[in-house]
Amino acid sequence: MRNHTATTFILLGLTDDPQLQGLLLIFLFFTYLLSVTGNLTIVSLTLVDSNLKTPMYFFLQNFSCLEILFTSTCVPRYLYNLSTGDKTITYCACAIQAFFADLFGVTEFFLLATMSYDRYIAICQPLHYTTIMSSTVCKTFILCCWMAGLLIILPPFSLSQNLEFCDSSVIDGFLCDVSPFLEISCSDTWVVEQMVIVCAVLTFITTLLCVVLSYICIIKTIIRFPSAQQRKKAFSTCSSHMIVVSITYGSCIFIYVKPSAKESAAINKGVAVLTTSIAPVLNPFIYTLRNKQVKQAFNVSIKRIMLSSKK
Repeated sequence: MRNHTATTFILLGLTDDPQLQGLLLIFLFFTYLLSVTGNLTIVSLTLVDSNLKTPMYFFLQNFSCLEILFTSTCVPRYLYNLSTGDKTITYCACAIQAFFADLFGVTEFFLLATMSYDRYIAICQPLHYTTIMSSTVCKTFILCCWMAGLLIILPPFSLSQNLEFCDSSVIDGFLCDVSPFLEISCSDTWVVEQMVIVCAVLTFITTLLCVVLSYICIIKTIIRFPSAQQRKKAFSTCSSHMIVVSITYGSCIFIYVKPSAKESAAINKGVAVLTTSIAPVLNPFIYTLRNKQVKQAFNVSIKRIMLSSKK
């Protein structure tokens, strides 16, 4: 990583108010714990419960792992800043955080699109579901999601490593990303900005198109079901995923799709808290509270733990 002028950056965070910082520390610490605990619970249940050994829960397991990785990349560093008052971060640490935050974030979009396709096959082609969504195919999908995420972020990230920082090393935010680099750089950032926009739009369009087409076909198929009970059951299997998709796309679009990186970051700070801290907490509850199989697996696991503790 080349850097001509800066060896450290200063992360301003979300606020300078000491009282608000204390509240933020407590809030973000507990949301981080809830996020990691909730997503780890889903991962554990999908690994140990035989009823959850299906492609749908395999993808959910990988989605939960991504959520843990993503929030762990973004939140702990800011918790350290809040607890110690040290707002500095080295150039290398900042670049590494930006790389992994973008990688996990973009990969998550492709995984959500894959999960939509899985629901399409399950509802529209149920007789061929086990054949089409075999274990090999599912693993290949996961690998493709990671490769797509890597290929999307590498061009803008590589170009951003050649930027110069002459007058300022202050980042108006609580995490490192390509966009804050562009905001404080004294280099000509036009090419990098256009590359960021192209990659962001490409990610949104390709994944959103897959999600929309999948759910158009799903809704058309469900409407043709003869009984209301069948329609209700089919919708319930998709509702959790649709809620998570709405939260993810609705929030991240404000961060990654914008005309210029030299805009005010006030709105983006709030959205960043939503995507890095609040959404990873909500997702496990959305999937568990609206999914009977996950709730049953959770209850069975709790009973087993209680029985083993009594012995």
